[in-house]
Amino acid sequence: MPMELTQSRIQKIWLPNDNRPALPRRSCGPQLANSPTVIVMVGLPARGKTYISKKLTRYLNWIGVPTKVFNVGEYRREAVKHYSSYDFFRPDNEEAMKVRRQCALAALRDVKLYLTEEAGQIAVFDATNTTRERRGMILNFAKENGFKVFFIESVCNDPTVVASNVREVKLSSPDYRDCNSADAMEDFMKRINCYQASYQPLDPDDYDRELSLIKVIDVGRRFLVNRVQDHIQSRIVYYLMNIHVQPRTIYLCRHGESEFNLKGKIGGDSGLSNRGKKFARALNKFVEEQNLKDLKVWTSQLKRTIQTAEALQLPYEQWKALNEIDAGVCEEMTYEEIREQHPEEFALRDQDKYYYRYPSGESYQDLVQRLEPVIMELERQENVLVICHQAVMRCLLAYFLDKSADEMPYLKCPLHTVLKLTPVAYGCRVESISLNIEAVNTHRDRPEEGKKGPNPLMRRNSVTPLASPEPTKKPRINSFEEHVAVSSALPGCVPQEVPSQLPGQNMSTSQKLS
Repeated sequence: MPMELTQSRIQKIWLPNDNRPALPRRSCGPQLANSPTVIVMVGLPARGKTYISKKLTRYLNWIGVPTKVFNVGEYRREAVKHYSSYDFFRPDNEEAMKVRRQCALAALRDVKLYLTEEAGQIAVFDATNTTRERRGMILNFAKENGFKVFFIESVCNDPTVVASNVREVKLSSPDYRDCNSADAMEDFMKRINCYQASYQPLDPDDYDRELSLIKVIDVGRRFLVNRVQDHIQSRIVYYLMNIHVQPRTIYLCRHGESEFNLKGKIGGDSGLSNRGKKFARALNKFVEEQNLKDLKVWTSQLKRTIQTAEALQLPYEQWKALNEIDAGVCEEMTYEEIREQHPEEFALRDQDKYYYRYPSGESYQDLVQRLEPVIMELERQENVLVICHQAVMRCLLAYFLDKSADEMPYLKCPLHTVLKLTPVAYGCRVESISLNIEAVNTHRDRPEEGKKGPNPLMRRNSVTPLASPEPTKKPRINSFEEHVAVSSALPGCVPQEVPSQLPGQNMSTSQKLS
């Protein structure tokens, strides 16, 4: 008998209107197309595994796939408060090997908890995983729990690249707090040698021919892909083949103030106001002062962004994907008019601004999907200036700053202000630059009743949540310190206890996010 359906008022999607419970997720048996996946990183230290893990997780969360990194090194630092030297990583250090295995098992327990009880969809297991024995343990764990597995191996034999990665990232690790750089560098290179002796690379031509994997060779110079299982793995491969680590700067700004901005109307295709034209001229001067080589300029296909770009006297490219969010029946209306003519829609949008879809229009969730090709091309490019719109800029900014779906619709993107984004090791540094041209304020703060947190809307019988709030952080493992063999301290180092939490980051004028 056909199932009766009800259309949700916020998302305008069809849902069953009965109260039957969702089907339980099976730990074994046939795998669904969107079965939970464990991404397993593979490679020697200082090969960019954590960089790939964090960047990939940021992308997957942005497109709506709940993903979390489980870094075994962090588990080891919680278990062993005082790092002494590379001796801890020697293969003949049996006590340390026990501790390292215990840490890996503790991380896998948390992976299982995240994927089965916390609505996670993808877990990234970030460790060296350089031996077949360790990878076999992970494969058995995944099989027992009905998880798919996808391996990402980062291979780099260029000593210059490895040394650069060690200097840029590893020497600032808590392991080397209060160490001088020379001693820390020497110790870490010896740590790499400890892994080198037992390293068994993935072998897609023979031993590992049945595994799903991608090898990233020499920081993206070459790729080897084997047995991609599903759509999400193909998206992961596509993403990894588009990112690069070359220095660059991305500039985001909105168009100059428009005639509709002055009238408080949303959407539409109006031209610039007099102050908006003044901003366009100021933007031209700002771009000239930046003295950027081969700057690409992108706009939407709407009049106000094109007028802004015309003042730059540079070639520019129009993207339909960069057009402002479609407000449907509310286009070219003020918020007061929407409140009067569509009171229910006005209230619904305040309840859940990310998922709310305008009648005959779009939601922020739709906008993220529309902007994915823009993000892919931004990752491929070097210096780019994107002249766009408020909702579009919020979505792009949320990607680079790793902001949640709940935060995204309320990010402040004022008119006549340029955001300068500089990718760094594990995140993005942001500078907010006002060009000192007055403009109206188009930002609407989150209403008080909407500050209760995200609404975990779920489709019944669906293993993919529409929202996945981050669970409260809890202690992951007990200390294994009693198992650690005492070894001589590294010269120039004073052992320090690793802080349980890094200082919080605020979105200020200049910030560094990890």
